[in-house]
Amino acid sequence: MSKTNKLTLLPVMLCFFAMGFVDLVGIASNYVKSDLHLSDSTANVFPSLVFFWFLIFSVPTGMLMNKIGRKKTVLLSLVVTLLSLLLPVFGESYGLMLVSFSLLGIGNALMQTSLNPLVSTVMKGGNLASTLTFGQFVKAIASFMAPYLAMWGAQASIPAFGLGWRVLFPIYLVIGVLASLLLFSTPIEEEPIEGKASSFSECLSLLGKPIVLLSFLGIMCHVGIDVGTNTTAPKILMERLGMTLNDAAFATSLYFIFRTLGCLTGSFFLRVMNNKVFFIISVTMMALSMIGMAVGTSKAVLFVAIALVGYGNSNVFSMVFARALQSVPEKQNEVSGLMIMGLFGGTVFPLLMGFASDAIGQIGAVIVMAVGVCYLFTYIPKMNK
Repeated sequence: MSKTNKLTLLPVMLCFFAMGFVDLVGIASNYVKSDLHLSDSTANVFPSLVFFWFLIFSVPTGMLMNKIGRKKTVLLSLVVTLLSLLLPVFGESYGLMLVSFSLLGIGNALMQTSLNPLVSTVMKGGNLASTLTFGQFVKAIASFMAPYLAMWGAQASIPAFGLGWRVLFPIYLVIGVLASLLLFSTPIEEEPIEGKASSFSECLSLLGKPIVLLSFLGIMCHVGIDVGTNTTAPKILMERLGMTLNDAAFATSLYFIFRTLGCLTGSFFLRVMNNKVFFIISVTMMALSMIGMAVGTSKAVLFVAIALVGYGNSNVFSMVFARALQSVPEKQNEVSGLMIMGLFGGTVFPLLMGFASDAIGQIGAVIVMAVGVCYLFTYIPKMNK
């Protein structure tokens, strides 16, 4: 890789770190629930709201990129994200946090759709796959830092801020500003884009192809389980082991640590192993995790269960996404837009899990996630060898 490419990749990788800010919603919703004395179903509106915007903004972002370019679209996503991080500094009322998490979701929808294509522009035919994998690793660092920052803020005496757990917002805000300034000042040459952006109708018509529809549902389940575990794991530890929220917040970090390990090792296994076999192993790990989270009453069993779903779910998105793109090679942009829309699963699952856990405890939330795992088993015959 040339020296110029390496220098250009630095702000791009910092943007991947900013992409990971969205995962703070899991631990943040638990603290807001505690501070405002909310029910599970009410608190789970926060992660659901964040991922709702993928349904609305993924395809229009593709159109916007054709008009203003990839770099400017990523910069716009950073501006929206920065605004979402600024709001909680002024308070944590229910309305304020709803607006903040909505903006966080909109910014992340813009970023998820535009940052990966920007990497391909920067690499110019270089090793794109390994670069994207490394980007996911950088993103995961931000994900598992969030619970630790929240715990530190909740426990520490910080007279300069007095924000408690919300101190993670200004910390991420500073990093986001740095990412924005670096990307803004880095020249990136973009090829002129030919053709027109896909319309909603063109995208949605592809759901008529069974493999595209099944892959879309697979992405929904993957993201639903991801956001669901992120949100529910601390609640399980609090319910079963009587932990405080500050102690139980470690569960979210444990999940992201193993998801990060999964991203790093998965890129190797996918090169040397049959994709279908690796998919079966991944989903089996997730199934064992659901059993552990449903019946586990010891710290060891629950921690192993959280680690298993973190590792097992880490490569499902890339495998299903790749299978969908291969299925309709002449319509990859449209299929890509649909798969990003599938991140809407992060809205559906937490809402259902909130109602289920209010009704019968956290085992209800686990049952909802287990339905998603069962669906992924049905996807195995569609996976390429």
